[in-house]
Amino acid sequence: MASIAMTHEEFELESSLSPSPPSPLWTMCEGRAFFELGAFYLTRPFLSQLPKGDGHSVMVLPGFMASNSSTAPMRRLLKDLNYDAHGWNSGRNLKVDHALLHRLETQLAKLNDDSGEKVSLVGWSLGGVLARELAKLHSDRVRFVISLGSPISDDRAHTNAAKLFEFFNGKEPEVMVGGRFEGLNIAPPVPTTSILTKTDGVVHWRGSVQHPSKSPTENIEVYASHCGLGVNPSVMVAVADRLAQSEDDWAPFDPSPAQQWMFPKTGFGA
Repeated sequence: MASIAMTHEEFELESSLSPSPPSPLWTMCEGRAFFELGAFYLTRPFLSQLPKGDGHSVMVLPGFMASNSSTAPMRRLLKDLNYDAHGWNSGRNLKVDHALLHRLETQLAKLNDDSGEKVSLVGWSLGGVLARELAKLHSDRVRFVISLGSPISDDRAHTNAAKLFEFFNGKEPEVMVGGRFEGLNIAPPVPTTSILTKTDGVVHWRGSVQHPSKSPTENIEVYASHCGLGVNPSVMVAVADRLAQSEDDWAPFDPSPAQQWMFPKTGFGA
């Protein structure tokens, strides 16, 4: 099984370790993302044969400092797989403020109201944090949440982008005033998947491991770079599998025998 749900004991053990950013070695190797993009296009005909969706809307949120252009390959694939895939309407992901939250809430409400169906949220890095928090605020409108290499710990020491994030947002982003956007490690009350890689050069993988929750949660480990998560073929396999599930019949990720080589079985104890 590539999908790993941590026990409370395992989570407490991980939480007791001092947070730290990824090794500089992995950060220097983030250029691998170009090879992952090449692999995406090389395997595109096969990816188009992944399980088809039921046509529900999927909103894809980009990572910190990125825009919709970074998620375009994934969204085109999702459209081919019969999803109503959308980017976000917020330009470049820099400042997390009330204006951004309002735009996200408005877009989510429109997609939900127009289709009459709940919306799935896929967020890359900071986009995954925003997706999770949006689902907490509007769980009645959200079907599934999938985060890719997202820093879902309350401690920014897990990422080497913390100082740059604080340059644009300050120590306490505007949206945190009033008690919102606290407890980032707490999963939203909808089925939630965290896809992470132990060779992430931006967010330490421990910062992406989900806390056990009453709602269905799982962690899926892949072989990838942080900057390649949005195009890595193994990530696309996992995302397509998760989104194709029935809303009322969620089950942990279980790759087929032909797919198992793409997903490490080491767990999160190293």
